[in-house]
Amino acid sequence: WLVIAVGLVRAYLAKGSYHSLYYSIEKPLKFFQTGALLEQYLLIAKCLPGIVPSSVVLTAFQVMSRVFLTWAVTHSVKEVQTEDSVLLFVVAWTITEIIRYSFYTFSLLNHLPYLIKWARYTLFIVLYPMGVSGELLTIYAALPFVRQSGLYSISLPNKYNFSFDYYTFLILVMISYIPIFPQLYFHMLHQRRKVLSRTEEHKKSE
Repeated sequence: WLVIAVGLVRAYLAKGSYHSLYYSIEKPLKFFQTGALLEQYLLIAKCLPGIVPSSVVLTAFQVMSRVFLTWAVTHSVKEVQTEDSVLLFVVAWTITEIIRYSFYTFSLLNHLPYLIKWARYTLFIVLYPMGVSGELLTIYAALPFVRQSGLYSISLPNKYNFSFDYYTFLILVMISYIPIFPQLYFHMLHQRRKVLSRTEEHKKSE
């Protein structure tokens, strides 16, 4: 994710514009976001027996929505790659992941700076809505092109007697954000209160 961040900054400095920066980080974004599936698979597998106190549904939705945006929308619908909304979610993902992995690394070293802990449980307040807005706007921008091209859609009649409308599916994906995003957001707010208040109490006791 640091590679992606550096790539974005270098491309911006070279072009002098934030438009169409996606092309400068397209390959590493696909590689790292897809590679994160392995980590998230292990996390979800741990969630199932209750080893990790995380929501399986929320974790799975967050992971799959990112992979879906990367491949099934941004990669598949070339026309949206120049949309500013793509940069919106890429920047949000990048900052979030740099903070998250820094948090995990310093925690494993038993030397977690308060600034990183604070960033982990505070910056999501802005980054989550920013990322979700970018994702939804990108899907919305893809809709006309998907309808026109019939991308990934299967029409009747066919030998399997099955039909699938990718345009409608994308609309359902957008609607699914309505019940799931608030759960994820308020879960993080709850975690923030719990973790940071515990830190403040520890400081006072010292």
